[in-house]
Amino acid sequence: MQRSYFRQVAAGGAVAALTFAGVGALTAAPAYAATAEVSVVHGIPDTPVDVYVNGEKTLESFAPGDVAGPLSLAAGAYDIALTKPGEPVANAILTVDDAEVPGGTNISLAAHLDAGGQPKITPFVNDTSKVDAGKSRLIVRHTAAAPAVDVRAGGAPVFTELTNPNEAKADVDAGSISADVVLAGTETVAIGPADLDLGEGTATIVYATGSAEADNLDVVAQTITGLHSAPAGVPSGSGGLADTGASTWWYLLASAGALLLVGGGTRVATTRRNNR
Repeated sequence: MQRSYFRQVAAGGAVAALTFAGVGALTAAPAYAATAEVSVVHGIPDTPVDVYVNGEKTLESFAPGDVAGPLSLAAGAYDIALTKPGEPVANAILTVDDAEVPGGTNISLAAHLDAGGQPKITPFVNDTSKVDAGKSRLIVRHTAAAPAVDVRAGGAPVFTELTNPNEAKADVDAGSISADVVLAGTETVAIGPADLDLGEGTATIVYATGSAEADNLDVVAQTITGLHSAPAGVPSGSGGLADTGASTWWYLLASAGALLLVGGGTRVATTRRNNR
């Protein structure tokens, strides 16, 4: 049972392989080719992995709570293999063949637990539209094995009845807030409080991860910069990820094409070998 569960968890983490292919494992695209900005978070507890892309090891001991990216990847298909740390690609516990990356999108791939505690992958297309001067975008995603929750800022509910794997968002005044997560309709704190710095012209995307039953709920936050409305503000950073003190994380699946990222090419390698 434990071995079977590990394989399921590996499936959940496999898409982490998809984009974090060291750039050396990928073929550079012509300047005119459509590209995607892709980030990956490993939100499944207790399952570190090595990741191979197109036969090359590109992530080593990729740990739960870690985030890789974003990378600008050419639209196309990629072969992925996931192994236990230190194992060769020939011993892959899971492979993903011809994983499609659609161009022209900003995507976060979340490997996480569903409401029932089973590992899964949810691709989220990130909202990178401009925000007004003095504003920041706050996005909260429920990606934990937990019931519906309310998200509070300064003790007041901001988003209510949020369920896995859904999200809620709002453009709010920039500044620092203290946020926590409570069971929906109650004062029972499930996560937090945590301090969030909502910078002007940024999107802060907060994920709830882990399992209520296993008592390992946590949050990770991803920050996307450069969303200022011209001419106000100057983008800070490089448009990548900024750790907010919990780990690092992320908008609801907005494009059917993103589903191709986790399409039908996935298989457990051990099953394939046993059928030979």
